[in-house]
Amino acid sequence: MSERVYDNVIDKSTWGSGPWQSEPDKVQWTDPETELPCLAIRGPAGSWCGYVGVSNNHPAFEKDYDDVDVGVHGGLTYADHCQTGQPENHAICHVPEPGQPDNVWWLGFDCAHVFDLMPAFTAMLPTIGELPQAKYRTLDYVRKEVASLAHQLAMLK
Repeated sequence: MSERVYDNVIDKSTWGSGPWQSEPDKVQWTDPETELPCLAIRGPAGSWCGYVGVSNNHPAFEKDYDDVDVGVHGGLTYADHCQTGQPENHAICHVPEPGQPDNVWWLGFDCAHVFDLMPAFTAMLPTIGELPQAKYRTLDYVRKEVASLAHQLAMLK
């Protein structure tokens, strides 16, 4: 199980200092416990989105995100097949590991909610970052949420 890391996809030069400056912009891995494909992708606002792929024999395959009963940061906000026509370094899609299906249904969440700090927005509108409750959700945080989502999806079988 290898990990793919994509750096320098998004220009963060105007965002100021913060953990986002040393983080990549996309990471692909396989969850070691469930063997489900996982993604973390930085959105245009600078916040992370997390995804887990399920194959066509999974009960959540091709279901709307509102119809899948799991608990993740902000709730599920995404459900779809691989994005086509976009570069690999930013698409919601994966390069399958040996033995993994390439036709998966991605279920995901984002960290761009009311009290989530979004570096690109904060740089454009500094008063947004002044909310004392606003918190940047790091890649480590998103990895934990993705692992939790993968575990919950594996339990639905």
